[in-house]
Amino acid sequence: MDDTTVLTFDVDDFVEEFSHCFTGECRVSVLPVLYKISQINANAADLARSLPIILGVMRQHLKMQRGMVTLYDRHSGSIFIQDSFGLDEAEKTSGAYAPDGGITAKVVESGKAVVVQHRDADADGQRKSSRIKSALFCVPIVHAKRVLGTIGAERVYMNPRLLRQDVELLAMVASMIAPAAELYLMENVDKVRQEHEARRIKAALKERFRPSNIIGSSKPIQDVYALIEKVAATKATVLILGESGVGKELVANAIHYNSPTAEGPMVTSNCAALPENLAESELFGHEKGSFTGALAQHKGCFEQADGGTIFLDEVGELSLPIQAKLLRVLQQRKFERVGGSKPVKVDVRIIAATNRNLAEMVERGTFREDLYYRLNVFPITVPPLRERGSDVITLADHFVTRFSKASGKSIKRISTPALNMLMSYHWPGNVRELENVIERSVILSEDDVIHAYDLPPSLQMPKESGTAFGVSLESKLRAVEYEMIVEALKTSNGHIGDAAQELGLTRRMLGVRMERYGISYKSFRSADPRKWGPEA
Repeated sequence: MDDTTVLTFDVDDFVEEFSHCFTGECRVSVLPVLYKISQINANAADLARSLPIILGVMRQHLKMQRGMVTLYDRHSGSIFIQDSFGLDEAEKTSGAYAPDGGITAKVVESGKAVVVQHRDADADGQRKSSRIKSALFCVPIVHAKRVLGTIGAERVYMNPRLLRQDVELLAMVASMIAPAAELYLMENVDKVRQEHEARRIKAALKERFRPSNIIGSSKPIQDVYALIEKVAATKATVLILGESGVGKELVANAIHYNSPTAEGPMVTSNCAALPENLAESELFGHEKGSFTGALAQHKGCFEQADGGTIFLDEVGELSLPIQAKLLRVLQQRKFERVGGSKPVKVDVRIIAATNRNLAEMVERGTFREDLYYRLNVFPITVPPLRERGSDVITLADHFVTRFSKASGKSIKRISTPALNMLMSYHWPGNVRELENVIERSVILSEDDVIHAYDLPPSLQMPKESGTAFGVSLESKLRAVEYEMIVEALKTSNGHIGDAAQELGLTRRMLGVRMERYGISYKSFRSADPRKWGPEA
């Protein structure tokens, strides 16, 4: 039996197919076209150079009237036209290249090709022929199961079967250029987005640390604002002085983020936390193999801060040998890493801070005199909280808002007795202690008010709360009773009758209780809330 396979075909179909070659619908040259596109993609990793050639093939060989390649930025959710032909300026600007402008978004969302056909029709809407008036189709560019963009085109077809072939052809092209599209997005769109994000974060940090955002309006803190404004524009070394918890690091950040080098790094080193044997390595870095455990080269804080600012917190805790090395950096702006011999030069601004009296340390010989004068170029003393007057209340309100939001509570105010306690306390821990006190009070609060009995025992002074130290039931009841009386008198503007009615007491009963706690109704007719409370 003859093994020859006989192929048969319809002569009419062949004639029809061949005749369409004259209208540009012949696909007998599809393989050369695909080969050309594959060569383009292999030889031009730059998508921007490849796309004009690919679009040229679509326009000249496939006879497309309009076409475009879009890319999708998954972080912003935006779709933009990377290259196109046959579009007017309005379509390029809007990103739409057909009346059905949502086709591209549908393809990006679904990851599947979309085809829209428009056929000739008579006045009654009946199809006149199989001829497609126009066809609009869009295929996704997919790599590693992620949609990177689309290829879309529009064409008039004499032969409807060629529409399916063109969709398949562009799908192949999309697959070919997908790796280049991903590389382009990573190197361009993602890079630009990351740069924008970095600038946004820098701007947010600058806004956060600008002097006007350091809470407080008292005269002492206003003086600090003025000094920050003057020194920030320079590169002078700054020495920030003040008790523990006053916010020295906040001042250092305010100086950096308002300086000409605000775009540079801000590196903080807590000198008090540096072990003696590691302090030099942490500040100045070390070379590989310079000591046991030095498995690789390490850049210290000064090298990391190159082009920006280094903040040396608690600089008074450094040992004398490290002080000598720090002095050289201040003088020459260069140093050697531990185990190294090559000088490392840095352009860095130095801000130091301490809660110790460096002048006394110089007299005792525990701090180098020459280093002290090098650091003390522009001193700023941050006042303790007890010297900032009404800033205590301003800060307390700020912390209440922050911690109530963080804990999901809706605390609206601090009661008058609690305010009296906050104002009367001496705050040895300064702003940091106040912050911790308010956080604790927000946790303990059971309504929308911070009450006196929500404050820690260290603030429960007999003069303010009518109680002694301790948390006994009797003390708690007395504190609550005192606060309710004060709140009622405050609400009634010092009218005993109205206050008694609010509390459900007679004027006589309320008078007895006011006398017990040393409360005078006259105090509540004053406009100054700090005068509300017991008589001296």
